[in-house]
Amino acid sequence: MLLTHHQTTLIEAGCDEAGRGCLAGPVFAAAVILPPGFYHPDLNDSKQITESQRDKLRDIIEREATAWAVASLSTSEIETHNILWASVLAMHKALDALTLRPEFILVDGNRFRPYAATTHLCVVKGDGKYASIAAASILAKTHRDEYMTRLDAMYPHYNWSINKGYPTATHRNAIREYGPCEHHRKTFQLLPRGEQLELF
Repeated sequence: MLLTHHQTTLIEAGCDEAGRGCLAGPVFAAAVILPPGFYHPDLNDSKQITESQRDKLRDIIEREATAWAVASLSTSEIETHNILWASVLAMHKALDALTLRPEFILVDGNRFRPYAATTHLCVVKGDGKYASIAAASILAKTHRDEYMTRLDAMYPHYNWSINKGYPTATHRNAIREYGPCEHHRKTFQLLPRGEQLELF
């Protein structure tokens, strides 16, 4: 069972990202402040539940959260900052967009840059430990999947409505056949090293 909070005296937000391991598309991040005692039996790390469960939980979280926000950094911003710090900057943007200012931040993972003067705690695999991080993981994942599905309509040969930009065999075969597009992360290993050199 997920923990509902880390401490009870400060307004606590959970943060997580989606899309760090993709070959294409933006990285998304979410920040969520849940009401005290929030519980849903299906709430978990977004990777551990089905797409249908994620979609239902997204509606519940967006309706019942005390505050929530989702933000993204583009492919070009990922190339500028690198994917780790682009993910952190996306979390900062999500925190900026909250209608309620958090006083304590729970972050999934082991790296973060301080957000103003707000105390934060990095939690490895935190999306499977804290409800607010799990909620953030679901919002980041569902909003990003929705975005990649919209992009798929313009670039159907990459099959992004299915692979969401992740490095599947089908996605890599499409890169071989059609080459990369403007949404591909050119600093990533899109294809094995020898083939990659031939792309650019």
